[in-house]
Amino acid sequence: MPAGPAVLPVELPAVPDHVGSGPPTYDAEPTALPLAEPDGLGDLIADTVLDGARYGACTLRAVSVRGDSARYRGEPRRDSLLTARFGTGEQALLLVAMATGARATPGAHRAAAELCRWIGRAVGQSHDRLVADIGAARRGELKSGLHRLTDRSLGRLRASAAEQGVDPEEYAATLRCLLLPADPACRTRVFFGVGDGGLFRLRDGQWQDIEPRVADATGDAVVGFGSLPAETPEGDRLTMDLGIPTPPSPYEPAPEPPREPFRFRASVARPGDVLLMCSGGLADPLRGEPELAAHLAGRWSGSAPPGLAAFLGDTGVRVKGYADDRTAAAVWEA
Repeated sequence: MPAGPAVLPVELPAVPDHVGSGPPTYDAEPTALPLAEPDGLGDLIADTVLDGARYGACTLRAVSVRGDSARYRGEPRRDSLLTARFGTGEQALLLVAMATGARATPGAHRAAAELCRWIGRAVGQSHDRLVADIGAARRGELKSGLHRLTDRSLGRLRASAAEQGVDPEEYAATLRCLLLPADPACRTRVFFGVGDGGLFRLRDGQWQDIEPRVADATGDAVVGFGSLPAETPEGDRLTMDLGIPTPPSPYEPAPEPPREPFRFRASVARPGDVLLMCSGGLADPLRGEPELAAHLAGRWSGSAPPGLAAFLGDTGVRVKGYADDRTAAAVWEA
């Protein structure tokens, strides 16, 4: 048989150590390990966690890396990352959860890890209903149910703090989650959580900041960024209000209201999109340093998804003045 056309390799920009006005203060590689206790070795967490998968129309890459400051001071990574699949076949649901423990508090890394486990358990127990609601674009039910699952997970974290005899305001964490259906015919991507961080979309080589905004901490409305219709044929309004829904939850009983505004966004992806959810450690420099945004756009536009090692290198490009943990999950749409 005649040989097919030659496939030329795609030349990607080189990955620099840093971008911006100058080199960061700290070394690029880990310096000191966190202090270990002989009877608490199970509490140790790795400097870096890396994961990935491919289901349906999307390819997932996820990473959590200890920040330069924590590496220098020998402090544990405050960010926690959970990737999980619930169900099988086209009825499977992928969850990516990331949490960041409170700054300068003992046990911050434990609180973040515990919150990821609680939300993972809650989503896993309700995954059949969530898959059905995502597939049917029942956005109101999704927002209501996920709001309550988030509230319940935060409530369990506060209860855990009370059991340990620590201040619940210190044993706390922010939470950001993505739900990705494995069905290749479903392009709906669902984001939810509480607290700061970033949600970005790379489309046609340009970054879009699609983080749901909250007017203030009292629970006012979020600006609607979703690409689903504003109203269903049944008249269900799809605005992103933050009020706690009054109907009973289809997932499980509702606990007390959250102490931070609930953030939610359901959007339909296009082929070629890259969706990026990240903690503040990456969101802040991505918003604050145009050179970093341009570098990642150049690396991730118009090419196949990077491998795990390449993704680690891409998200690890440093910027002077930003030394927090970095946790990121990116989804490439086929």
